[in-house]
Amino acid sequence: MLFSELGLGPDVLRAIEDKGYTQPTPIQEQAIPWVLQGRDVLGCAQTGTGKTASFTLPMISILASGRARARMPRSLILEPTRELAAQVAESFETYGKHHKLSMALLIGGETFTEQVKRLDRGVDVLIATPGRLIDLFERGNIMLNDIKVFVIDEADRMLDMGFIPDIERIVSKLPKLRQTLFFSATMPPEIRRLADAFLSNPKEVTVAPPASPSETVTQAMVLVHEEDKRKALRHLLRTEDVKNAFIFCNRKRDVAILQKSLESHGFNAGALHGDMVQSKRMETLEAFKKGEITLLVCSDVAARGLDVQGLSHVFNFDVPISAEDYVHRIGRTGRAGRSGRAFTLASPLDGKQVSAIGRLIKREIPLIAIDGLESAEFLSEDEARRGRSRGRGKDKERGDRAPRAERAERPDREERAPREERQAREERQPREERPSREDRPVREERQPREERQPRESLAAVENRRQEPRRDRDRDRRRRRDEDEDDTPVIGFGDHMPAFMLRSARRPAPAEPAEQSSQEG
Repeated sequence: MLFSELGLGPDVLRAIEDKGYTQPTPIQEQAIPWVLQGRDVLGCAQTGTGKTASFTLPMISILASGRARARMPRSLILEPTRELAAQVAESFETYGKHHKLSMALLIGGETFTEQVKRLDRGVDVLIATPGRLIDLFERGNIMLNDIKVFVIDEADRMLDMGFIPDIERIVSKLPKLRQTLFFSATMPPEIRRLADAFLSNPKEVTVAPPASPSETVTQAMVLVHEEDKRKALRHLLRTEDVKNAFIFCNRKRDVAILQKSLESHGFNAGALHGDMVQSKRMETLEAFKKGEITLLVCSDVAARGLDVQGLSHVFNFDVPISAEDYVHRIGRTGRAGRSGRAFTLASPLDGKQVSAIGRLIKREIPLIAIDGLESAEFLSEDEARRGRSRGRGKDKERGDRAPRAERAERPDREERAPREERQAREERQPREERPSREDRPVREERQPREERQPRESLAAVENRRQEPRRDRDRDRRRRRDEDEDDTPVIGFGDHMPAFMLRSARRPAPAEPAEQSSQEG
């Protein structure tokens, strides 16, 4: 089948022709017609099969008619990482170059100002990571009630990164009448439940068994001791025809350590992990795509969806903790029908993870040996647990961190003398003669300690503690006695001046009137 038979618009077909593509991949062949019909789609396909184009191409045709309003995008695409969001934006620029669709990329690590300006002008396609989208929504810079097409890409990666609560919150802000496209490389039960909650009568499209690696990728595994993994990696890099390669580590801090180690041995290597500044991440990835960097030491931030044309090799410096991550990592090579090679460096403590990978891909990864390095064997689960408890798994727990002297990674100092030789060399060296007992300085006699004063009895200590209290009580009683003194104060109170104590004569009583008249 050809792209022209899928029902895409002429301008989209012209952009596909300019890109040099004529035949769609299986996921594109099955998904694009249903998307053009307006149906919800649940797509499951292994990484590297063209899932991005299966929704970008029909979306451009659907959004060709209509006009976006300020702060009200017409479509929304959620991506788990900034690199994936930028890659989808590049796909829209490539396939939509003959259209006048506006697009905005909302990712962390960049200023809000330019992103808000784009939203104010109105955008047809909004590509965002969940965190930055929620930030702008809470600021009132964006409204989601005009979304016509909603896409959740790499849903299983969203689950692993803990974005599901954010996605549920975003979906609650979207209009009920919309078209939802749900794409994932794997379909665990949690993703199935989310699809049932978000999609309405979806058309399910599955083109490959979940979590199955591409047949175009040649896989191999090297089983060595933990301290020999760097040597094994350098041997593979020198003996293999490596055009460019991803080298995956489980821990972010180990990425920088391994990158510096490779540079010290003359390799052209860069680093990429989630703690880097966004501008530095984009700059490093762009330099790798242009061929300015040959080896990219990275964390799992580069394991999903990144499309680097012609990636020849993938090296797993650490066996991935999750078996699904192994499929995604090696899926960076062998894309679009090309051949690729993937090597995994395992230590004796990785037996459990390797077994899980074998059960998932339903095959065993072939073991290869490296000349000059001692081959190891996987420990049983109990032995590995005991080894970690005794400290033998410390290097495994913190990646490939080596002792301080080895961290310098100088090629001329890498090979160290065995412990027996060092001990013999130390024994041959003459020891300094110790001074005889007579020549040793005589110590000064210790001065006798002063006699300790007898300790006070508890009664004496208690009596001393009560003295301040007794003084306070005595003063309080004295003041009370002074207040209750009955001695009169001169000029006040009960004292009476002498002039007021003199007796006064009383006037004689008046005689009655009748008696006086008889006398007259």
